[in-house]
Amino acid sequence: MTSHTDSSFAPPTPPDTPAPRALPLQGLRVVEFTHMVMGPTCGMVLADLGAEVIKVEPVDGDRTRHLLGAGAGFFPMFNRNKKSIAIDLRSPEGLAAARKLAASADVVAQNFKPGVMTKYGLDYAALSQLNPRLIYVNHTGFLPGPYEHRTALDEVVQMMGGLAYMTGRPGDPLRAGTSVNDIMGGMFGAIGAMAALMQRGITGRGQEVDSALFENNVFLVGQHMMQYAVTGQPAAPMPDRISSWAVYDVFSVKDGGQIFLAAVSDAQWQTFCDAMGYADLKVDPQLATNNDRVRARPTLMPVLRERLAQHPADALATIFERHGLPFAPIRRPEELFDDPHLQATGGLADITLPDGECAGHTAQVTLMPLRMDGQRLDVRCDPPRLGQHTAELLHSLGYTPEAVAALHAAGAIA
Repeated sequence: MTSHTDSSFAPPTPPDTPAPRALPLQGLRVVEFTHMVMGPTCGMVLADLGAEVIKVEPVDGDRTRHLLGAGAGFFPMFNRNKKSIAIDLRSPEGLAAARKLAASADVVAQNFKPGVMTKYGLDYAALSQLNPRLIYVNHTGFLPGPYEHRTALDEVVQMMGGLAYMTGRPGDPLRAGTSVNDIMGGMFGAIGAMAALMQRGITGRGQEVDSALFENNVFLVGQHMMQYAVTGQPAAPMPDRISSWAVYDVFSVKDGGQIFLAAVSDAQWQTFCDAMGYADLKVDPQLATNNDRVRARPTLMPVLRERLAQHPADALATIFERHGLPFAPIRRPEELFDDPHLQATGGLADITLPDGECAGHTAQVTLMPLRMDGQRLDVRCDPPRLGQHTAELLHSLGYTPEAVAALHAAGAIA
């Protein structure tokens, strides 16, 4: 591993304060040429794990800094624990600085269209000549093949990869409610980067890693493909599926509430009947086994819906929790800020927002769902302001203050 100076990434530790915990990727430098969600997710994972992650932005900033609506959370969510350097790659001086920065990295990550990085001499073939130990992670729409030059979005691959078909009602394909392929594609990019780093420790050589949206989506629906391979029966969309379990549904209950309830084994069915006082269902021989109950769903479910509708959702949650049965309240994302489990386990962390009307305001961000050595991977650095670390990083590459000032004056950096 290469060690890099990182003096301003965290404030100096006072003498009477315990030293910061050592993180797994501490000492690694990652330079990312990324935007939107997929590439930034890869960088966020590596940053949360301790790497120094440097986000290279155009001088007018990553466009996700100012998106509205569903995109408003992209930049603050996926760019914590990073530094920002703003460079105009169309400027010869700016491009030279970007190449020098990229050549200093252990890992370079990018998610631009095919050919863009080659045009600037920032592709793996060019940079590996400068640094043979470099790990280079491409985040693309498709792995090399007939589709590789198509423009991909999360929705595009969900539609063509079977996920939208499985999520929506029959005849009404529906995208998943979050950026599942972008996020997971970035995670697989990070997994590939870490595997390549381990191999570099053995061979001393870097390599190129490719992660793609379409192939990620196909991996997600692989269980349904395998269902067809095993049974010969196509998988039906989720709202119209043949359930593997008799009780595995959302129920509309008293006072307009809704709750998800499940009993996925014969033992859970017996417990469910005892908990709810359904002795008649417990002893019904036509409901004795899970497969019996699945076959009986057309008649069983109307009975259960009528009976469960007599209870409020909170009362059912209390009963199911007391008896160790699976259940879930139907929550909206904004309600999770007050979730007692997330609060108690440190699943949310404060950040200062860097852009827009809310710049300078504090918000809570979700952390990676990991603990290492008994601790969550916290926010060490707020999402950066545009170009917040430009001068610092150029100085670390050997640029003098006068040279940095000249680049500013020429508009090559911000």
